[in-house]
Amino acid sequence: MLTSYNSKIFVAGTDEAGRGCLAGPVTAAAVILPANFRNKMLNDSKILNLKIRNELRGCIEGEAICYGVAHVFMEEIDTINILNASILAMHRAIEKLAQAPQHIIVDGNRFKPFCDIPYECIIKGDGKFLSIAAASVLAKTYRDEYMEKIHEEFPMYNWKKNKGYPTREHREAIREFGPTRFHRKSFKLLPEQLTIDF
Repeated sequence: MLTSYNSKIFVAGTDEAGRGCLAGPVTAAAVILPANFRNKMLNDSKILNLKIRNELRGCIEGEAICYGVAHVFMEEIDTINILNASILAMHRAIEKLAQAPQHIIVDGNRFKPFCDIPYECIIKGDGKFLSIAAASVLAKTYRDEYMEKIHEEFPMYNWKKNKGYPTREHREAIREFGPTRFHRKSFKLLPEQLTIDF
């Protein structure tokens, strides 16, 4: 069962979604939960189904002390690379918190200091601590919502289903129709790709 990191201070958990996608933004969330927050369903968003993720999103938004969500879009990803874009998205999400955190816990092993606030990177933290799991759910649901919206403009890529990840169907659509303005130019969009004209 997931636990609180430290119930005596304001701890922000942060996580991102969409790092490995070929299209769309990388999205991060930061969440500060109350010390007494408990939810048996909450876990790493990747192992939850759509219905539970959406239920949890409402619960988190309703019960969190505060939360923030931020997208970093394709142009910035292509300019600063996906690792830096992921960290930037987390920083922007933390900036949106109504309560300044006293400590930050980050899913994964890479982060950059934010406003001199102490932080800790935790491998698979979204399966260990409630606030990181909550951030993973918000990042995933907000990003999925964005991809479903742009799917309406480019239905041939089926982003509603694959959310921009490099599925065979997505790559075949890129091969047939070419890349869109939502694709990440710095990513290898096709396995045999050398260059793509934009």
